Amino acid sequence: MRQLAEASRGQPPLAPETAAVVRARLSAAVPEMIEVIGRGVPEYARQEHPDYSQRLAGAVTGAVAQFIAHLAQPGRSTQAITAEFRAIGGTAAREGRTLDALQDALRLGARVAWRWLCQADAGLDLRELSRVGEAIFAYLDELAAACAQGYAEARVQAAGERQRRLLGMILSDPPPGPELLAGLARAAGWVLPAQVAVAALGEWRPQDALVLPPDVLADWTRPDPCLLVPDPDGPGRQAVIDRALRGWSAAIGPAVPLSRAALSLRWATDALALARAGVIPAGRGPVRCDQHLSTLLILADEDLARTLRRRRLAPLARLRPGQRDRIAETLLAWLQLGENAAEVAQQIHVHPQTVRYRLRQIQELFGDQLRDPDLRFELQLALRVRKLDGSRVAGRGTLPRSVPKDTEAAADGQPM
Repeated sequence: MRQLAEASRGQPPLAPETAAVVRARLSAAVPEMIEVIGRGVPEYARQEHPDYSQRLAGAVTGAVAQFIAHLAQPGRSTQAITAEFRAIGGTAAREGRTLDALQDALRLGARVAWRWLCQADAGLDLRELSRVGEAIFAYLDELAAACAQGYAEARVQAAGERQRRLLGMILSDPPPGPELLAGLARAAGWVLPAQVAVAALGEWRPQDALVLPPDVLADWTRPDPCLLVPDPDGPGRQAVIDRALRGWSAAIGPAVPLSRAALSLRWATDALALARAGVIPAGRGPVRCDQHLSTLLILADEDLARTLRRRRLAPLARLRPGQRDRIAETLLAWLQLGENAAEVAQQIHVHPQTVRYRLRQIQELFGDQLRDPDLRFELQLALRVRKLDGSRVAGRGTLPRSVPKDTEAAADGQPM
């Protein structure tokens, strides 16, 4: 208690005779304090809360006892009573009572204590009375501050719980109806946006903290912590979120209507797994799904993607591993660059004559597939899958989805 400690700093303990008088007078004043507070603060006399009187008596008795002990030993710790009144403030917030009632109760109790000490038969001289009075009002300020702190902490916690519940409902599948969602949003003090993006977070620890805009919903209690960002494409929003998540393992899903927020989270979770596996490059900021939509689409069904790769790239199995890689690289570049051998040579850093030699091998291996538009498209997809799988191996990451490695090898047959 800083104010009480400052008021008593350098002050010697009360003389034993004075301490005895203060102890006797304040102990005798406790029943009147309880009565006056009960009459003066209607909330403590509610019939629907019969335990209020018991709680009031316990709080007043404990506060008076701690005050007497501090006067006798000015250096004595008052953490216990501070924690108790912080808890009282928290309870008041959770029960829907106002902070004003607590402050009124403290003032009424201090007024009764001061009157008992000022009575003529107390026998305290003016200097002793002044010192005790100063300590009473410092004590009152400290208890009021503890109540206010507990009250504010409980309000923040309650708001967080309402927001977590709201976020959980938004991400449920199917999402709640518009009326229920609007009611939950009002209770959480949150304005329903038209568009949202959901960020999947990894490697979060309780001691970590993020500085986020007030309208961002967060839930750190989920197995997969996440954030919901309203109006993600609004002016300056991307920069604010990128700054907040800088240095974090995170991925942000595409902007979607509020009713499809679960999809944004699913795609963000997939992107985060692919970034961990080394398939999607991870920079200093969060991974943004908008920049990797084709990769997410190709790997949305890994079993199907590998089946496509195995069937369309089967001719590569005839080659040695080194040849296989060179031919696959050349074929992908050739398909992407409109069959321009000179541009292919420049992109893969080989001589154009080398490209022409490889293209003759490709013609022998794939034949008519190179003339069918649909098969050419599937070939390009299969080669992209092969390249992405190569990135995963290079990054030594795990599969984004739970595919056993022996199953993967069996599905692929020979690596192509």
